[in-house]
Amino acid sequence: MNVLIYLHSLQAGGAERATATLSKHWVEKGWQLTVVTLSSASGDFYQLHPAVQRVALNVAGESRSPLAAVGNNLRRIVALRRVLRERRPDVALAMMDTANILLALATIGSRGLVTIGSERTHPPQSPLPRPWNALRSRLYGHLTAVAALTRESAAWLREHTRAQHVAVIPNAATWPLVAQQPTLTPPCLAGDRSYLLAVGRLVSSKGFDVLIAAFARLCADLPSWQLVILGEGPERKALEAQVAVAGLAERVLLPGRAGNVGDWYAASSLYVMSSRFEGFPNTLAEAMACGLPAVSFDCDTGPRDIIRHEVDGLLVPAGDAAALEAALRRLMADPALRGRFAARASEVRERFSLASVSARWEQLFRQMQAALQSSGNHRRKP
Repeated sequence: MNVLIYLHSLQAGGAERATATLSKHWVEKGWQLTVVTLSSASGDFYQLHPAVQRVALNVAGESRSPLAAVGNNLRRIVALRRVLRERRPDVALAMMDTANILLALATIGSRGLVTIGSERTHPPQSPLPRPWNALRSRLYGHLTAVAALTRESAAWLREHTRAQHVAVIPNAATWPLVAQQPTLTPPCLAGDRSYLLAVGRLVSSKGFDVLIAAFARLCADLPSWQLVILGEGPERKALEAQVAVAGLAERVLLPGRAGNVGDWYAASSLYVMSSRFEGFPNTLAEAMACGLPAVSFDCDTGPRDIIRHEVDGLLVPAGDAAALEAALRRLMADPALRGRFAARASEVRERFSLASVSARWEQLFRQMQAALQSSGNHRRKP
C-alpha cells in the first residue's frame, strides 16, 4: 500500500512519535511511505526509517493577522495538494486537528483517495479557536474517516462533527524503546535511593505544579525518594521557582528532554501522571511496558484505558491533589505492592502491541478503500 502521513512537524510529541513508529512498521512490511510536514526538517526530534520518504513543505510559522492566516493556509493547502498529486497515495492520513482540516480542504473534489483524519487529544479538553472549530465541524464530513484514540473522543466527534465514519484506534505501547539524541544519563542508583518519574512537556496541562506540591508534602516521611520530571517546555522557569521556594532543589530534578527515555524508566521505581487532560498518553504506556507501576489522575480520557486500577497501578479522581498524594504515599512506602503491580504492568506490551494497533489501522484503510470502490468514487485522485 502507498500511504502518505501529514502533520505539522516531527518535533517531540505523541503524534510525532506515533508517525515515526507506524511509518517504520509499514515500510518494513514493504509499503511505500511518505511523511509530509508543514515545518522544515531542521527541528526534527524523531528520526524516520531510511526507507520512508520525507517531504518538508517549510510553510509553517505564525500568522500576524487573520488575513495573513488565510493566505498562509491557502499556501499550505496548495503545497499539500501538489505533494498528493506527485505521490498519488492510496491513503492520506493526517495527524492532529488542524492537519485534518487542511487535508480535507486539499482533497475536496478528489476521488479514489482514502482520506483519514486522526484526533490526538480529547477535543473538548483542548478546544480550537472558533474559526478552526467551525471548519472541523463541517469539513470532517469531507474525510473518508476520522480516528479517535478513545471511545469518549469518538463519541464527541460523532456528536459535534459531520464525520461519516469514526474509528477508535489507540496508540501502540512501544517496547523496547530505541534511544536517540539527546542522551541524558540517569542518576546513579546509590544506596536505597528511589526515583519517582514523570515525563512530558513542561506545560500547564501536564499538572507538574500539582505533582511538585504533592511530593513536597511527602518528602519528610519518604527521605529516600527523589522526583524526576523529564521534559522541556515553557513552564520550566515557573516549576524551577516552585522547587526553589519549597527548598527541594536536592529532591526534585528537571534534567530536560531525553532521547534515551527508556534508560530513565529502567532507573525508576514508580511512574506518575498528573495531567489535567490527556488523549492517549504514550509515556504512561511506555513506562508500564518497561515494568513500572503507575499512579495517574483519572482524567476524561487516556489513563483509564491503560491503567487497570489495583492491578498494575492506581487511578485517582482527576484534579484531586490530596488523592494523588495518598496514592503516591501508599506505593512509595510499600515495595511489595509496587512489585506486585510491576509484575502486571508489562502486560501493556500485548494489550497495546504495535502489531495489534497497526492491524486496526490497516483494517480501517481496507474498509474505507472498499467503501470508496463500492460507491464508484475510485476514478480520480488529486
